[in-house]
Amino acid sequence: MAPRSDSQTFTTSSGASDGSNQSSIDPIFHLLRILPFSYLQPPRLRLKIPSFTLPSPMTVYALILLTYFLVVSGFVYDVIVEPPGIGSTQDPITGTVRPVVFMPGRVNGQYIIEGLSSGFMFVLGGLGIVMLDLALDKNRAKSVKDSYAIAGVCSVVIAYVMSMLFIRIKIPGYLN
Repeated sequence: MAPRSDSQTFTTSSGASDGSNQSSIDPIFHLLRILPFSYLQPPRLRLKIPSFTLPSPMTVYALILLTYFLVVSGFVYDVIVEPPGIGSTQDPITGTVRPVVFMPGRVNGQYIIEGLSSGFMFVLGGLGIVMLDLALDKNRAKSVKDSYAIAGVCSVVIAYVMSMLFIRIKIPGYLN
């Protein structure tokens, strides 16, 4: 349906409501409404609808892995509680101050480095499982598959051993 022009609108409205609608408009407003558009024309814009492309699978995987690292390492806890980066303890024999990375005996507390290192170990274990999955691909060369398998097994073993070590430091006597 074609749009109506102003002259059609004025004639229909003046005929329907005895002209009271148009006579009540302020003449200055009427001039400001009609005069600029009598010699100005709006530009013809050729706007394109923006097209969004999906991110690559590796981008999505990297974002999910980063989110997993932040959640597992206790990033929210670190932001809310603001613990120190590392702690310190004094050696009773020599009196020197030594840095401490883990809060021993406190399950619900952590230093920033403790959270980041344990989160890194969990991510390392997850990456090892992904490498083991890549080692099963039939379209890769045998040497590449062997490299993936060795790196995957090493990553999983290192992550497991270090996580158990972290638990032994964090909670003494827990695994005995």
